[in-house]
Amino acid sequence: MTALLPEGLRDRLPPFADGAAAVEARVLAAIHAHGYERVDPPLAEFAEGLGSRLKAGALHDAVRYVDPVSQRTLAIRPDLTAQAARIAATRMAHHPRPVRLSYAGSVLKLRASQLSPARETRQIGAELFGLDSVAAAQEVVTVAIDALGAAAVPAPSIDFTLPDLVDALAAGPLPVGADVLERLRERLDAKDAGGVAALAPDYLPLVEAAGPFAPALERLRAFDRDGTLASRLDGLAAIAAVVGDRVTMTLDPTERHGFEYQTWLGFSLFGGTSSAELGRGGTYMVVHEDGAEEAATGFSLYADRLLGDPPVAARRRLFLPFGTPAAQGAAMRAQGWVTVAALEPGDTPEAQLCTHLYAEGDARAL
Repeated sequence: MTALLPEGLRDRLPPFADGAAAVEARVLAAIHAHGYERVDPPLAEFAEGLGSRLKAGALHDAVRYVDPVSQRTLAIRPDLTAQAARIAATRMAHHPRPVRLSYAGSVLKLRASQLSPARETRQIGAELFGLDSVAAAQEVVTVAIDALGAAAVPAPSIDFTLPDLVDALAAGPLPVGADVLERLRERLDAKDAGGVAALAPDYLPLVEAAGPFAPALERLRAFDRDGTLASRLDGLAAIAAVVGDRVTMTLDPTERHGFEYQTWLGFSLFGGTSSAELGRGGTYMVVHEDGAEEAATGFSLYADRLLGDPPVAARRRLFLPFGTPAAQGAAMRAQGWVTVAALEPGDTPEAQLCTHLYAEGDARAL
């Protein structure tokens, strides 16, 4: 029983751990190339501070415990975004805006779902603090697409949403009472035309305003007769113009699941043969110590999913027979080989899971 791990936690063994590390390094390098500098926050911190940094909170899925030193409640991070926001709002509050930060690390959730049973995962991301503009959103979306490219994700796609769309309409041209609003959001998320018609029939066209980006955007423009959504729709069009044909684009304007703290823009990232999200991002607000709010835009990738399902990790190992001079092994490593030296005469390439054999000064495939 001592070999068992808690539910939702697992070991990653060779060669997949090496493959995951290599993908993470490439993704971080692509993000860094856009000027996003790395931060490395602690695994746990005071729950009160972590939960108050994002406007909608960040502790609903956190594992909490009492620190035996301070006797205060600590939280193990369920998400790195709130920690990056804390750093930008406190340690880097004096820094000229925008502040561009990147990160990578493990996160732990209190509970998992049947569709996503892992409780501990690796998260990679980037956040831009201090601007709420189309230009900032264009940059972040571009960085996210470059990150997918660095991970060699096939057939990448991005699904845009407008998290505050229903709130904007309910407070403006299509008023809806507070007692109906939450139920309306749920019915729109579920694409339940009958439910929407029963609650607020004026919102029914939004059920059809989803799908491939260009026609969905046109349907939204036709629906927005008084221009309440014009700035949001113009922003989406500008982002799409920058993305071009690098990825497939779709639009689901009323999707809010997982976008609880995003403001005017949200997006989900997909790719490969799996239907699972590879990451998500959008615009949101950061709360400072004095209560002031600061706009931010960012995205996070779920590193485990970037490897595919099942994960792909290439092994390329060169076996150095017993007695191979150290200088020859060093020369092969300088050429980029991973070498595995025999430590006793009876060792074999098969026993060491090698793909190549060093013989007569060269690497030969096995």
